[in-house]
Amino acid sequence: MIQNQQGYHTYYIYILTNKYKTVLYTGVTNNLKLRLSQHRESLNPNAFTTKYQVYHLVYYEKFTWIQEAIAREKEIKSWTREKKLNLIHTQNKEMTFLDL
Repeated sequence: MIQNQQGYHTYYIYILTNKYKTVLYTGVTNNLKLRLSQHRESLNPNAFTTKYQVYHLVYYEKFTWIQEAIAREKEIKSWTREKKLNLIHTQNKEMTFLDL
């Protein structure tokens, strides 16, 4: 018997910044390490993260359900910069670049 495995995965929302911490980018992925590597490789010259050199991780959250992760990503994207910074500071007061 095949059982439904939906929900037994890990998804992440994440916030990246550039080296000067002047730009914030919010995204969602199921493989945070790989996604960060893709951002750093800058394969798409027209991508926002490539254009502004945004690939330093400053915040992330884990989810089991993709629907929750997408909803959270949309919520955060709608926020002002100040509200995003307040969120980041709850977990990363100095906005240091996080390593995985």
